Amino acid sequence: MGFSTIIDLIGSSVIFGWLFLITLTAKQANNEDLQTNQGELLCQQNLVELTKLLEYDFRKIGYCKEPDRLPNPTLAILLADSTKIKFLTDLDIDGTGPDGIVDSLYYYLGSTGGMMNNGNTRILYRVVNNLPAAGSNLGVTSFKLTYYDQANNVIATPVPAAKLQTIFSIQISISVQNVVANALAQTAPVNQQFQTAFYQQRRLSTVNYLNR
Repeated sequence: MGFSTIIDLIGSSVIFGWLFLITLTAKQANNEDLQTNQGELLCQQNLVELTKLLEYDFRKIGYCKEPDRLPNPTLAILLADSTKIKFLTDLDIDGTGPDGIVDSLYYYLGSTGGMMNNGNTRILYRVVNNLPAAGSNLGVTSFKLTYYDQANNVIATPVPAAKLQTIFSIQISISVQNVVANALAQTAPVNQQFQTAFYQQRRLSTVNYLNR
């Protein structure tokens, strides 16, 4: 085997190794992008589902199919704090629509999200008529309620019982993250391991309050 042939073989090996390394790097980058995109999509989906439910419930504060059973919507809010609220409404319990029976609905943010590796997450609980709390870890990291009176002044929380009737609108702020970091992201800094999505509803007023 001639010297030039050996040089050619060495050159070919180097080029092959270089191309193989590029291929591996590109594949890893593609996998990271795919998992990142999947994480962002999951965050957005969880956030959409949460906000749809919250907006639906909050817009029905003080509503009842039989108005005589809840004649004064301004008395519908029973508790109001920055991370919790309890109010009266008429829920669709069996999937056939409101039944004209006044129900209570209590939202509150738990202190832990469960056995997931994202310690930032919390469970947002939804309690119907004092039944056992229902909630799942959808990656909520913050849930804040801000209350306003009819003049758009912020009402300090927790709102005293004597001021509950002055609540005219509510601002919902909520953020979610992935509950579990993907395998490729676990080597990244903690604050970069989880995708985040944020939502803020400004001045959500219930129809029933506006009709008072």
